[in-house]
Amino acid sequence: MRAAPRVVLAILLCLVLSVTAAAPGSAAPPPAFGDGPVWLWPLDGPRRVAEPYRAPAHAYGAGHRGVDLATAVGAVVRAPAAGVVAFRGVVVDRPLLTIDHGDGLVSTFEPLVSPLSPGDPVSAGEEIGVVDVGGHTAPGALHVGVRLDGEYVNPLLLFGAVERAVLLPCCDAIRAP
Repeated sequence: MRAAPRVVLAILLCLVLSVTAAAPGSAAPPPAFGDGPVWLWPLDGPRRVAEPYRAPAHAYGAGHRGVDLATAVGAVVRAPAAGVVAFRGVVVDRPLLTIDHGDGLVSTFEPLVSPLSPGDPVSAGEEIGVVDVGGHTAPGALHVGVRLDGEYVNPLLLFGAVERAVLLPCCDAIRAP
């Protein structure tokens, strides 16, 4: 039986990250990939993911290389971590901003109108712009993409753990003796 391509890709990514972390002289993966949250959520209010990350089967395959966060046009967007603005401009039909966070991590926000310029330093939590319209996201959504050493990764890995569901005992388990 053949494994699904996404399962194989997820297993390979885990293996690569664990081997990289264990290899002498190699750079360790960022702390957020196993040591808890490092990045701040970029929007005020509840965490609502409108469209999840979907890893492509290969470099040119279909997928969703980031997450779309539900919000409103004009919502303030904050830097999730300190870094330096690497790019601000319009690509195709949407304004975007890219921040280089160091250690191979680069984040991109779109559609985002920002007063910042390339080379500007940003602090974690600092306002970097407001949500606009354009691109593949629905009006009022913010696309957040993250690359680690040039490869797209699921941005949610950097924002800390999702609260776990608590399963309660079913009626059979709580019967009186």
